[in-house]
Amino acid sequence: MSITIENTYGTAHNVSPNNPTHVTSCDRYRLPLVGTIAPGNPGYEDMVEILKENGHDTRPEGYGLIFLESEEFSATYFGSIEQIEQYKRENVDGTATFDASQGVMYAQWPHGKGWDDFLPRIFWNMKARGAIEDGVGLVTAFAHPVTPGAEVIVYEFEGRWLPDQDPIHMVTYHCTACHLDTFHNGGHVHENTGPHDRRWAARQARQHIVSAAKHGVNRDGQSSCRPADPAMLRTVNAVAKDKLGLSHNPLPNTDDAYCATKGPCSIIRELRAGVRPAVYRT
Repeated sequence: MSITIENTYGTAHNVSPNNPTHVTSCDRYRLPLVGTIAPGNPGYEDMVEILKENGHDTRPEGYGLIFLESEEFSATYFGSIEQIEQYKRENVDGTATFDASQGVMYAQWPHGKGWDDFLPRIFWNMKARGAIEDGVGLVTAFAHPVTPGAEVIVYEFEGRWLPDQDPIHMVTYHCTACHLDTFHNGGHVHENTGPHDRRWAARQARQHIVSAAKHGVNRDGQSSCRPADPAMLRTVNAVAKDKLGLSHNPLPNTDDAYCATKGPCSIIRELRAGVRPAVYRT
């Protein structure tokens, strides 16, 4: 079954011909970080190990670095220190370009010894670029393949794993066809530490779309796109009214209404309005 995943906004990405969830590249990147490393820098030998493994460790004086990222992909460019220093001088107004043929490009940003101390945390939504706050905002969205007008949305937000813990930056996705709260779907909420976390959240969003395209939107089938049973909310409301003596429902009586007021849809509504949402799970 051939499945085309349609971006509703953001950068369109290239994917593996056999797997629409595996992003391989894109045509437009941000360059959020530029730097240099040289012998004597902490962790330098570990940092250039990737170059040694591939026979690309050819600059004994060190390397100029450009880190590229898109909503779903990232790459690292290794070039000469001179080239990167020139790029920094020419990029004062943000319009400079660099010749990638002068160096070597690797998919994704490096991790491990040396790199983990060198690379700062970079969010997709950055206040310096006009975002609500660093690490708070929409990343990308995809059209739902079955439900007209619905989307599967990847977003950065502030939340807590548990109500008594300190808030941290997180990233996940939300489907407006089924309103699944990914906090209750193990492994679908990630601490937002860099492009690899956003890439993984977007990959899971794509997997959700593929499942919906193959199996539809249903509660009982094999689909990952499963609306919650509204009987649960009705039961909670009935018990609460009985125990508390209420004459009204303390919670919305449908899953989409609950999501719009208490769940991910409430966060996304605030993000789209340019308002910083409250920390999730306070």
